Amino acid sequence: MNKKFWYLTKVSLKKKIGSKWFVATNIILALVIIAIININSIVKFFGGDFSENLTIYAIDNAGVYDVFKGTIEALDEDNLLEIKRGESSKEELSKNLKDNEVIVVLNEDDKEYLKSEIISNETIDNGLYQIIISSLNSSKSTLGMIKSNVNPEILASISSPAKVERTILSDQGSVDENMTIVMNSVFPTLILPFFMLVVFLVQMVGGEICEEKTTRSMEIIISNVSPKMHLFSKVLASNIFVITQGALLIVFAFIGLLINKCVTGTSALTLISSLVGNLDLSILKDKLLVLVPAALILMLLSFLAYAILSGVLASMTVNIEDFNQLQTPVMLISVVGYYLSISASLFNGSILIHVLSYVPFLSAFLSPTLYIIGEVSLLDIIISIIVMILFIYILLKKGLKVYKNGILNYSTDKVWDRFKKSIKN
Repeated sequence: MNKKFWYLTKVSLKKKIGSKWFVATNIILALVIIAIININSIVKFFGGDFSENLTIYAIDNAGVYDVFKGTIEALDEDNLLEIKRGESSKEELSKNLKDNEVIVVLNEDDKEYLKSEIISNETIDNGLYQIIISSLNSSKSTLGMIKSNVNPEILASISSPAKVERTILSDQGSVDENMTIVMNSVFPTLILPFFMLVVFLVQMVGGEICEEKTTRSMEIIISNVSPKMHLFSKVLASNIFVITQGALLIVFAFIGLLINKCVTGTSALTLISSLVGNLDLSILKDKLLVLVPAALILMLLSFLAYAILSGVLASMTVNIEDFNQLQTPVMLISVVGYYLSISASLFNGSILIHVLSYVPFLSAFLSPTLYIIGEVSLLDIIISIIVMILFIYILLKKGLKVYKNGILNYSTDKVWDRFKKSIKN
């Protein structure tokens, strides 16, 4: 019987991994992932640049050049703006103005104190534009105070940037800032592949069983092997497939980072830091050492649970329409889990979200997220794992009976009626 089991698993796996669809899909995925990681280099190759510096020529007719320049330098933390005094007229500078150059004309006004004009060949990046506007507003305030005969010392004190000394009495403040970065940028990127693999898994287990029933090849298969062995072979083959696919995604990302390092000389950590901002990994190190193995265990158990449930539901189908009806609730559960995970920080302190982290199918999405933001502890994750194992045991015990009852059932009743009868039986 073991030979038959491994033969079924091998055939099922070959349909998935040995197909042209699998090869073509992974070629496309590899190209997309590598392109996304190296998007900056690609844009530069075609003549663009995400971080191209902008040169500002300030034509000062109001005597506030120093204030304007000082404010820009204070606000421009990434040093993307270079300011120079415009020695020529506006018309002369405009004739030879380049795409990475901007003219700012500062004119004195009796009522408004300062009126300005910004001239450029193309639209300006919104972030840089806001820096210029803020600097103009600051220059206007300074000019207004000068005209109001404000004491120079007072004027200097008002115009100088505010000095802020920040003291955090506990590590929680720094952790919260890092959690915000993780939740807004890093975690959605990491949880999305898991969600995609769950979708692939559900579709493949159910789709293959539904195909065998609609083509009536199921009768031949079940005459040679037990329904239990048939279900286990499908579950095992599909789980091997998604794990292989997940490993390939990691390999594609590694290749993309390696290419980026060869082209730009930027290390992986530097690239990640530039994408997500100032992320202090030292604060998260202890959490990550616990989170990574726990999350992997939960994900593997979730793959197993989704595969079993999908197979059991597919056993009651007789056509593709039935399959779609039964698989839709399973897909909706995974969608709910995904959206709860990326919005978990909004439920800070909620008992509901805490309870949902124990729920099978949702725990793999929620528990790692809630652990990162400090809503659950390691004990809670262990409880989630235990609950998932117990759920899989019950699902197998009850689901196998439904599977045996439905696998050769070609009743013309409505699919949900067959589902109810199978549960009762």
